[in-house]
Amino acid sequence: MDAIANFAHSLASGGAADKSRDGNKDTSNSVTTFISSLVFNVASALLIFVVFCILRPRFRRVYAPRTYAVEEKRRPLPIGNGIFSWIPAALRVPDVDIIKQSGLDTYMFMRSIRSMFIMFSVISVMSASAMLPVNLQGTMGATGLNALSIGNVDPKSNLLWVHVGVFALSIVWVLWSIVGELRIYTHLRMWWLTSGHASTASASTVLISDIPSCLINDDKRLHAIFDSMFPGGVRQLFVNRSSRKLIDIVDTRNSLASKLEKLLTAYAVKCSKAWERAERIGSPYTPPPRPIVLKGLGIPFLSSCRVDAFEYYISEILICNRYISETAEDMDLLKRQPSALIMFNKQIAAHMAAQTVLDYQPFSMAQVSTNVNPQDIIWSNLQINPWSRRIRGYISFAITIALIVLWTVLTAILSSLVQINSLVELKAFHWLKGNSIVMGMFSGIVPSLVLAVLMSLLPIVLRLLLRLEGITRKSEINLRLLHRYYFFQIWNIYLVSIFSSSVFQIAVKSIGEPGKIVELIQTQVPQSATNILTYVLLLAFLGAAKEVLQGMRLALCYILPLLLPNTPRNICLAETPAEFDWGTNIPTHSLIFVMGFSYSFISPIVNWFVAVYFGLFYLIYRYQFLYVYNDANWSTGGLSFPKSVKQMLVGIYISEVYMLLLMVAKLHNGTSAIMRIVASAVIILFTIGAHLYINDVYMPAINYLPIKKAADVERNPMLAQEFPNVLDGSGDIEANMDSQQSEKSTFDLFYWEQRRKRNRIYAMYSSLVPTFAINFALHVFPSLLYPDKGAAYSSATNSDFQRTSMGYNVRTNIKPKPLEGALEKQDSGWSASMLEWRTMKSSKNLDLACEFACPELRARPVCNLWVPLGNSQLFTELVKEIEYQGQGTILVITQGADINSQHKVTADIGFPLESVEVGSKQDLVAAQYYRDVHLARVGYGD
Repeated sequence: MDAIANFAHSLASGGAADKSRDGNKDTSNSVTTFISSLVFNVASALLIFVVFCILRPRFRRVYAPRTYAVEEKRRPLPIGNGIFSWIPAALRVPDVDIIKQSGLDTYMFMRSIRSMFIMFSVISVMSASAMLPVNLQGTMGATGLNALSIGNVDPKSNLLWVHVGVFALSIVWVLWSIVGELRIYTHLRMWWLTSGHASTASASTVLISDIPSCLINDDKRLHAIFDSMFPGGVRQLFVNRSSRKLIDIVDTRNSLASKLEKLLTAYAVKCSKAWERAERIGSPYTPPPRPIVLKGLGIPFLSSCRVDAFEYYISEILICNRYISETAEDMDLLKRQPSALIMFNKQIAAHMAAQTVLDYQPFSMAQVSTNVNPQDIIWSNLQINPWSRRIRGYISFAITIALIVLWTVLTAILSSLVQINSLVELKAFHWLKGNSIVMGMFSGIVPSLVLAVLMSLLPIVLRLLLRLEGITRKSEINLRLLHRYYFFQIWNIYLVSIFSSSVFQIAVKSIGEPGKIVELIQTQVPQSATNILTYVLLLAFLGAAKEVLQGMRLALCYILPLLLPNTPRNICLAETPAEFDWGTNIPTHSLIFVMGFSYSFISPIVNWFVAVYFGLFYLIYRYQFLYVYNDANWSTGGLSFPKSVKQMLVGIYISEVYMLLLMVAKLHNGTSAIMRIVASAVIILFTIGAHLYINDVYMPAINYLPIKKAADVERNPMLAQEFPNVLDGSGDIEANMDSQQSEKSTFDLFYWEQRRKRNRIYAMYSSLVPTFAINFALHVFPSLLYPDKGAAYSSATNSDFQRTSMGYNVRTNIKPKPLEGALEKQDSGWSASMLEWRTMKSSKNLDLACEFACPELRARPVCNLWVPLGNSQLFTELVKEIEYQGQGTILVITQGADINSQHKVTADIGFPLESVEVGSKQDLVAAQYYRDVHLARVGYGD
């Protein structure tokens, strides 16, 4: 009780330093710094959250764009206008619906945040009940927050075994959770690969780069190689082609079409105003003057002529579209590139090709990408020579190392400049001396803000370096950025900025007395906990509040209308949901995990705030991914999750090294101290064994579809229809059926619903709770398996299941439908609002050249202008004139856009809901004579 009273007195006195018998004093005003940082961050976060709750119902564009601006099947249920109604709306959605609406990448990311929240919640309870009382009862005389750390425990005390024991339990708990999450992820990824994703064209298509010229110029030979060696054979093959002139023509056409669309929209508004003015005063309608442009060579001192803007742009667009049309009729005239798209008849063939050594020549056909998305490909990097790509990679790595050194120096300089002890020596800051409140707030806020701002600039440089390496896919750049940015943060934020103060103090105080290094480690290292706490507090409260407020997008709601022309297309662009920055957010959360876990036994108070951090972000991300973020083009099947696991393992190793060093620092003559060092070494060996187990068991089955899984699904397609059983060794329906149920000749729908709910419960809790405990709970509370009645969300209705199961018997051999009959065109066309790529109807004759080639080859010889018609008959005639002069290569779409009574342009965000494609040139010319033209492709380049 005396120790607790002394700590309370330290808090009341603002953490004033008292000289201890061992010289261990609170030299950093830790309590003042901590309290100031806590009050500032909590108050700021509460204010921002209140602002968000007030603004959310009023700014649907910012806070709920997914309720209207994405495909209907991916939209969440609308939220009420209550201040806190967004919280239950985000929490009530089942996991399977998150996967269907937002994708497996989103689900696994949120699941990792939830797992870390549960990990630190459990560790917080263990540390608060075991380690904190020991630290408070320490006899080293530490004050302030240092009294809560391991530095307050006498090195000769056997109570240090409490820290070793709790740390060992924490390691076992975290590794057990990681293994469980990886087990669940592997089952979910196999389900994702074989379910809805398997029916898309990208699932069975591979992109092969660095193909030798002897094969690039011989389509038949290239086709024969892959057709004969992989099961099911090749369905289509397309060698990529490119033309610099074609790229320039398409870009020019798109720019001209954009300018013409803006002119037409502005002219429609003028016509509407003139028409209303004429009707109001009863005078004849006088059309506004048509816009003009200067046509000439663009060279000074040479004359230019003034021409009608509409006629000029129409003629230029017509020339471009004719060239595009002529090029599309004979692609063989274009230069062939050393890459090809190959679509197989079976999905497993694509995954086998990606794992096979395709050529014995160095670097030849070494890069094979599966799950190809045309919007994800960096087409210019496909032309890079493989040797050049390797050299670029080495250069990029060298520049990255140089950046580490540069950022280290820059971070250290800025961190030193904003240290309050340095600033008070300057004449302008002398007034701060003696003001403990201001100095505490400054120490707890400013250094963390400087670090956050400085690190926000780094991803831009790293992305540029990765792109210059020659990486062929944007998703691969983000996946590689995860590790590079994580390494930067570990080094510059954790080791240099936060931990370096302790290292510096140890180095200075041990000069001339090397024997004091061990003694200083046990006193100086725990004092860095204050820096850890202030950084975690900044991100936990202000970071979470910033994430939910979406301040930048909120400001753009007012700025974009001022910067962009008021056209229907730009109105819809402003409604486009935001995209999540995977490459920078995941490493940041992993950094917090490292900070928290490495100090979990040094200063247990850190665990509480790290748990709060992950709890807040889990709640916010549930809402953000369901209602705000739309990552339709980011679909890797959760491949970022294994990388996050590797980053967590790095944090575990760092914490174990800390434990070993502290036990060495607290070494004294005695068997108990030596045994603690041995125990710390055993913990490291145990982690290495668990790491090897993870690499051998789970990592090989992550990237590609296993043959057994593909064979099981081909034999029984029902395996891909429902949520999988995530328990190892129970991967198919037959293994999950009770013996009594398996004897029935008819299928019990009620039993299917029970089994479905059981599988979802396993997926939710089997990584945290032993399976026998889950089965016991389900036995005691069988109502948990009853089908939901009137649930708002239902991932598989009875009618859907009956329709799926008709003609199938779960225990009989099944002849599945051919895969090629179910292939769909994926991401193949823009909606008129250009909000997102939409999945087109299934087609047995999907053309790789049309759907998966580079943008210039997919460009159509027709551009579509989306403008409001207005109330003027003259403008209607102008629309017909433009379509006629465009000779079928320009179509003006007026549906879904209008001009209101205030002469403001309005647009239907969901237009067109039902659309038909206009294919041949004859159809395009015929479209001039009727107004009801609905096109699926309204992008300029389509």
